[in-house]
Amino acid sequence: MEWPACSPDMNPIEHVWGALGRRVAGRQPPPQSLQELERALLEEWDRIPQLVINSLIDSMPQRCSTLLAVRGNHTPY
Repeated sequence: MEWPACSPDMNPIEHVWGALGRRVAGRQPPPQSLQELERALLEEWDRIPQLVINSLIDSMPQRCSTLLAVRGNHTPY
């Protein structure tokens, strides 16, 4: 299977990092120190629903099929 050299959309963990970043960025008040940031990251990581993780994993066959169809080129994910 041809795989794009730089394809974060084909790596489910990249979507998890994005969700984690949005959750931390939306905190009020925002973290003001490295310790607060670490605490916020750990708390928000624990709050990501397992259903979100499962959905990303379950989407991989479709993502791979799409990647095959476009012969390793850009995908809509």
